[in-house]
Amino acid sequence: MKYAESEPDLEGIRYAASREQLRQQRQECQMQLEQLYAVLPITQWTSLVNDMHDHVAARAAVISEYELDAVGYGPPPVPYAFVAFGSSGRRESTLWSDQDHGLIISDVDHEEKEKYFHAYGRHLSNLLEYLGYEKCKGKVMCSEPLWRKTLEEWKRQIISWHQDFSWEPVRSLMIASDMRFIAGERSLAAAWKQFFEHSMNESPEMVTAILRNTVRHKATMNILGQVVTERFGEHAGDFDVKYGVYIPLVNSIRYMALQEGIGETSTLKRLERLTLLDGGNMLLENCQRAFLTALTLRAAASFTVNNGIYSSSGFLPQSELKKKPLLYKLRDSLTTVKRTHRALQRRLWFAERRRL
Repeated sequence: MKYAESEPDLEGIRYAASREQLRQQRQECQMQLEQLYAVLPITQWTSLVNDMHDHVAARAAVISEYELDAVGYGPPPVPYAFVAFGSSGRRESTLWSDQDHGLIISDVDHEEKEKYFHAYGRHLSNLLEYLGYEKCKGKVMCSEPLWRKTLEEWKRQIISWHQDFSWEPVRSLMIASDMRFIAGERSLAAAWKQFFEHSMNESPEMVTAILRNTVRHKATMNILGQVVTERFGEHAGDFDVKYGVYIPLVNSIRYMALQEGIGETSTLKRLERLTLLDGGNMLLENCQRAFLTALTLRAAASFTVNNGIYSSSGFLPQSELKKKPLLYKLRDSLTTVKRTHRALQRRLWFAERRRL
């Protein structure tokens, strides 16, 4: 069935002339997508949501240039690429996802380069907040020096991460592996991606370190097959969709894709490629079904809007858990998460044994 006539019009976002127009267009598109959630397949709905986010982010990058020029910074002194990480890099953002992005700046010399992009990174992140995107609590944003670098600086950073197998550098490398181009000079993102993939091929020990990070996750189903909910706090009785089912699947599939040299960032596309390499693998088929359930549940998680900024709790309210069809799907997905986790734990055990 086709739903093209129901798809939101993105032209208003694409050609917004000011931050005020862009905010209004994002809000109108947001309301349309909220209504479409009930009638569209989750994959199509998620794709439309991320089309909106991509268009808003790309237009925000341009408007930031205009606004900096208007206050005396002039145009960008050298080319740059504005890129996405996290769920945005995987095109899996919900309507309420926060910011996850960075800058890849040309290595061309210019005396104003550092000053300009320092201001530009902060300005763009603040503009995105004005447009309704909550700032990343982990500070994965182009306003931060760690995620705003020249191409050569990025190469040195990636090499540095590969030399340290502790938790934080490995986590940063995992985040970076989901990089996707949004706006600016595409060739910079392509060069970054090529270097990143080459460095992964040259570092089998890092793949094992990523596996070590991947198998750490909270228990979300007990030995009786019951869903484990939050025990305390404001979400007591609710289920943590993000860290209970979504992130474990994302991390597991990312690890398998990196091990096979798959360059896709989308989790579903990674699964498609993995399935082509290992047809008939029931675990991969189960992962695909579980992941679609995870996307559906993430979109149903509770959210708030405060001063125009959208924010999701990542929790499924306990009232939703009383719906038996949903609960059955969740249990089925958690069973897949558990089996995948065990399979990866065995891989890690064999990998660690080979190192002895």
